[in-house]
Amino acid sequence: MRLGSVGIARAGAMVAAIALWSLGFAASAQTASAPMPGEAIYKTHCAACHDNPETSRAPAKTTLNAMRSEAIDFALTQGKMKAMGASLSDAERGQLISYLTGGAATAAAADDWAGKMMCQASHRGVDLHAPATVAGFGFNDSNTRTLSARQAGLTKAQLSHLQLAWAIAIPGATAMRAQPAIVGKTVFLPVADASTMYAFDVADPVKPCIKWLYKTQSKAPLRTSAGYGVLADGRGVLAFAGQDSTVYLLDAKTGQAIWTKKVGVYKFSMTTGTPVVLKDRIIVPVSQFEIMVAGDNAQVCCNNHGYVLSLDPKTGEQQWRYDTMPDAAALHDRGDGKMLFGPSGAPIWSSPAIDEKRGLIYFGTGESNSPPVHPNTDAMIAISLKDGKQVWSRQGTDKDVFLSGCGPHPKPTQLNCVTDTVYRDVDFGASFVVGHLKRGLDVVYAGQKSGAVWALQPDTGRLLWRNDLGTGSPLGGVHWGIAFDNDTVYVPLAQIGRTLPGQKVDPAVVKSGMYALDADTGAIKWMFATSPDCTGDRPQRMATCKRTYGLSTAPAIIDGTVVEGGLDGYLYVLDAKTGAPLWKFDTAVTYQGINGVAGKGGAIDAASITAGDGLLFVNSGYGMFGQVGGNVFLAFKPAGK
Repeated sequence: MRLGSVGIARAGAMVAAIALWSLGFAASAQTASAPMPGEAIYKTHCAACHDNPETSRAPAKTTLNAMRSEAIDFALTQGKMKAMGASLSDAERGQLISYLTGGAATAAAADDWAGKMMCQASHRGVDLHAPATVAGFGFNDSNTRTLSARQAGLTKAQLSHLQLAWAIAIPGATAMRAQPAIVGKTVFLPVADASTMYAFDVADPVKPCIKWLYKTQSKAPLRTSAGYGVLADGRGVLAFAGQDSTVYLLDAKTGQAIWTKKVGVYKFSMTTGTPVVLKDRIIVPVSQFEIMVAGDNAQVCCNNHGYVLSLDPKTGEQQWRYDTMPDAAALHDRGDGKMLFGPSGAPIWSSPAIDEKRGLIYFGTGESNSPPVHPNTDAMIAISLKDGKQVWSRQGTDKDVFLSGCGPHPKPTQLNCVTDTVYRDVDFGASFVVGHLKRGLDVVYAGQKSGAVWALQPDTGRLLWRNDLGTGSPLGGVHWGIAFDNDTVYVPLAQIGRTLPGQKVDPAVVKSGMYALDADTGAIKWMFATSPDCTGDRPQRMATCKRTYGLSTAPAIIDGTVVEGGLDGYLYVLDAKTGAPLWKFDTAVTYQGINGVAGKGGAIDAASITAGDGLLFVNSGYGMFGQVGGNVFLAFKPAGK
């Protein structure tokens, strides 16, 4: 769907791609023989992007056809397509939704499966006595994304020979973006498109059931993964957030809400990074999506920026707030009597790493949206855990002023666009890691969409080393996350990028895949290259198989293995010491969910891989940026067990 003058340039297509990123998969096919009234509306407002997903990186029309009507309505009235939706009357919007969904089931009807999957009443208690296996995005506060064989219930030998235990298919889902928290035999899974948190009991490895579920009152899709922690009073809680920037805190035993709080401050504020639960506070990173809409002259540009909140776990009230920059001020007339504002930008997309020993929080930021470029854009930052005051900041890329649709050489008629920019959109979207070296040093590691991997001294931010694995792209580079174990940093690379001034990209040397870097020096220990697989019927199942095969999701390190998923739907288990492939599985197939719902896999992206109680858990399906959507949550068990 188009936003005025933004157009469908390659970078600008992120407007449409992200606009409906959390919307679903399971609608029935359209059967009407005569053109529906909404078809003309679609062709006028939507087809330019959604009929050309390879060029625009927007969700394909087939993906839109699978969405829930409530989800599309939210996007057009309250979400990222609100500006476009404002040009439609209520009747036109209804006609468009009806045309796209083809009479898809309502959310209530689509979620009937959950009631049938509830555990027996005598078996719905949640045991929280065991330490959490997965407490947040990075599994632990240091974000190392590492699990021992005991924590996962899986050994290296078992991970080399896995088989599918079960699949749960979510009606109306196309972007399986959130990983669960795991405590004992309970898997707490937030599903964005269902606006629901599920507590799955996995004591029986082939027959899970639902202990409780929490359905949000808002129609807004959920957005973050689940954060789990134990408060000072001993209560186990879950924190997560929605696309409308509502933060939820639930009692993990009962699924009852303790509080909900809207944390959006600016017009385009949005949550993405997983909240971190500590004994005396909930840490919430907040992003913003002004980048996706402000290329349109109709929008005021630009006055949003990212921030971090510390919330009281008892009430949700704010304890402190850290802003990545001051509020924007009017700069000058942009040429039509309206003002251009700045500075702006520095959204926080990632889940912060917590260093309680030093009392610090580490995280990265995104690009600038308007001048003057603030030094906290595309930056690595440390703030005080106690009061939120900035301790240090190091900028990774300067002059990265980016708005979707502007390009590096915008037309004079594009009034919000600027020319003094490298125009790269190279966020620090991956969560930072605090690694402890065997020689006794702590190091902060960061991965950037530019392809750069950074190692910093945690007290001062002093650079220890940097390794550029290509030049990346607006979609990565290093996209969602890295991992650390045994003096090694594990880095998935989605795209190697193109040669830039001063940076040559040699495809013979750098390839999309997994890199193991020496954590002390940054030197490459080994790399596992991915390559296109378009054999058999894969071109029908993975339309982008020739071009989309890199690694973007955050890896999991389990008992000497690296578990990672590909944008082409493949799931890999690699030897952590050598990079040798131990096991591979194509998730981009059809499934009959154990919950009675038909499903399909697709791209593996975002936060997708966890393990616990002898099962490996994987999300498959991410229908954004021209990638292949899907709707399945998969569990794998050791073969023959």
